[in-house]
Amino acid sequence: MTRKYYLCIAAIAGILLQLGAGGSASAGSPGKSVTIGTTFPDRFPVIRNFYLGQPAIGFGSEIGRVEHVPVIFLHGNNDTPFPTACNPFGRMQAFAQSFLDHGYHPSELWGLGYQGDQCDLAQDNTHRSGISHTTAAAVPMLREFVKAVLDFTGAKRVDIVAHSLGVTVAREWMLQDNAYRKVRALVAIDGPNHGIIDCSPNPGNFYQLPSGGGFTPSSAVCDEYGSDHTQLLNVLNAAGETHGPTRYLVIRNKPGSPDFVYNSLPDGVLPGVPAEDRDGKPHDFTASAGLAGAETIDLVGQGQFDPVLATSHLGILNSPETRDAALRFLTSLRGRADQEGSD
Repeated sequence: MTRKYYLCIAAIAGILLQLGAGGSASAGSPGKSVTIGTTFPDRFPVIRNFYLGQPAIGFGSEIGRVEHVPVIFLHGNNDTPFPTACNPFGRMQAFAQSFLDHGYHPSELWGLGYQGDQCDLAQDNTHRSGISHTTAAAVPMLREFVKAVLDFTGAKRVDIVAHSLGVTVAREWMLQDNAYRKVRALVAIDGPNHGIIDCSPNPGNFYQLPSGGGFTPSSAVCDEYGSDHTQLLNVLNAAGETHGPTRYLVIRNKPGSPDFVYNSLPDGVLPGVPAEDRDGKPHDFTASAGLAGAETIDLVGQGQFDPVLATSHLGILNSPETRDAALRFLTSLRGRADQEGSD
């Protein structure tokens, strides 16, 4: 295949860093006939996305008693919590459905779409790396969303299942608000905890082109993740990467296996890029998704679960292995929804 073909694929697919009123929910029983929707309950507060000038999208429900610790699902960059007219991915909805099919109630499963439906990318593809797609933009929405979920369900804490950028969005909010007692567990799926490979000024880095998303060294997303020592990551990782009492599970592509966010190998239809940071210096990002002190599961062959681009970075979110591991981890933990975490 030609390089022009690959660039077209990158532009069309539009992916980088796929880096998601008070009172208890009404009673009901879980059941496989119920499906995860694409809206919030009528009484749920509106969470505004001020960068897009519209309400945040997502899913949630008031069906069923809240017995499990509620789970918040967070997608990655350039993704949505469910498929939209402008984004064919949106696998968090299916991830939540797998929890519903294994004993969770609809009222316990919530998804936040902190970047809208991605239709704004049709006007300017470089929004993929712009300010509206940064951690700085997402954290205030997550802060408001977690409070709304806690108030709506009557729970005192949540679990978070996050993919790619959603991982560090969750970690940054927890750090800013010292919210570790509010988060019983974080399932961190292939997150950019130590930077990404896609911000190099090298001509071989096609992601810096407008057709590739505009991930230039000075772009907003690369300012946060273009090296392992950006201001954001220095502060986020400086005092330890797995603060308690929150429990952590990392699920990642095994370092050295294809992953277009962290290494120079081709990942599905996407070619590799030079192993350099945003300063143009050689750098090994292959272990970026790890968190020191976290239980870690390394997977291989995850590209088979990405039906669009065959990439491991996107496939791992859609993987039965990932969903089963996350479910086992969360259901193995002690503590009820109405209990606050303790050290």
